[in-house]
Amino acid sequence: MKKPLIALAVLAAFAGNTAFADTLLSGFGGDRGFGSRVMDPNDDGSSERLALPFQINFFGNAYSDYWINNNGNISFNGPLSSFTPSLFPISQAPMIAPFWADVDTRNQTSNLPAPFTNNVYLANPDSKTLIVTWDTVGYYNQHNDKLNTFQLVLKDQSTATGHAGDFDMEFRYGQLQWTTGDASGGSGGFGGQPAVAGWNAGAATNSYSLIGSGTGNVVGLVNDTNVGTDGVWRFHVRSEELPGSAPYNPVLPGNVDDGSAGWVFENIPVGTGTPVWIDPVVATGYDYAVTSGQLINGVTLMPGVGDGRYDIWLWHDGQWQLYQAGAAGGEHIEFGQSVDRFRITGIETTAGINPDSPIAFATGLWFDGTGTSSVTQTALTAEVSPVPEPATYGMLATGLAVLGLARRRRRA
Repeated sequence: MKKPLIALAVLAAFAGNTAFADTLLSGFGGDRGFGSRVMDPNDDGSSERLALPFQINFFGNAYSDYWINNNGNISFNGPLSSFTPSLFPISQAPMIAPFWADVDTRNQTSNLPAPFTNNVYLANPDSKTLIVTWDTVGYYNQHNDKLNTFQLVLKDQSTATGHAGDFDMEFRYGQLQWTTGDASGGSGGFGGQPAVAGWNAGAATNSYSLIGSGTGNVVGLVNDTNVGTDGVWRFHVRSEELPGSAPYNPVLPGNVDDGSAGWVFENIPVGTGTPVWIDPVVATGYDYAVTSGQLINGVTLMPGVGDGRYDIWLWHDGQWQLYQAGAAGGEHIEFGQSVDRFRITGIETTAGINPDSPIAFATGLWFDGTGTSSVTQTALTAEVSPVPEPATYGMLATGLAVLGLARRRRRA
């Protein structure tokens, strides 16, 4: 009988409709175009020890080897058989997990859409790329009535950045039809303790769970993105720095704005003494609101945008009140209190910041405690004509105007 090795009680019970997305990388040979099968059909199994095509610096730990685990992740200290996921951080098992859940590939005989599906594949198309594909996989106990397909892509970026070990992580989702195995409290692929996506370096400040993780909403990863293509999520690991530690590597939103709640940054690891940088689309101003976790007690805004000056507003007695006019970008502005919402205005439309740039306008949020926080950021926009030149800060490729009031654009 299975026994949970790592577990955390969470809310669940969400059974969404089947979702598909044409996001997978292929053309690498093998049975399905995903490369070579790395293990026989199994439950809770792992590959042999494998060599990375390039060394990675995983937040201060250098790794040259790894294991592919059937349950939707790769690990670095040894094979990992844990099948019931927990929200990161956890103390054990450094891992990168596009979809950590109780994958079971043993049922190869019925209800499969094509031969050789319900397997795990590996491809190294070049010396700078690693691709692991969980292809049309079922869930414990030998169920394949619902099937998930997802990929993990690691790309060496050391040449581009000049820092050994720098790399990108991509999570690609083709279809997500189930979240939970029977031994994790699930029934029919849902309920219990659902899948977790993200990474865990073994420390609270070097781990991250994607939006929806630990809930039935995790299947929504196939329909959302942080780079403009549904089902594709990309994160940078730079010189041991977690996304959010610098304006050039901000935490990106975990949703495509639907016009109701702004941009959502969920379960951000936060602490005191340093800002956490987040980045949505660009507009003339933004409303920021903490929906859970630690409160905000200061902000650092980008320098060099327009005149580099901003007005800061705090919510007080049911209305916005001006806290500081003409605040300079690049300076740490302390509020003198902890707040759950604030507003910035004063971004000139003439700045013409590209609304599709994933690093167009980063905001440094300072928090009053250590833990995790979820934050929304809602754009204040204005209709203007396109301009020919890009904005400053050395980040933009084309100059586009912001869109109409209350309209939001997804990233490209």
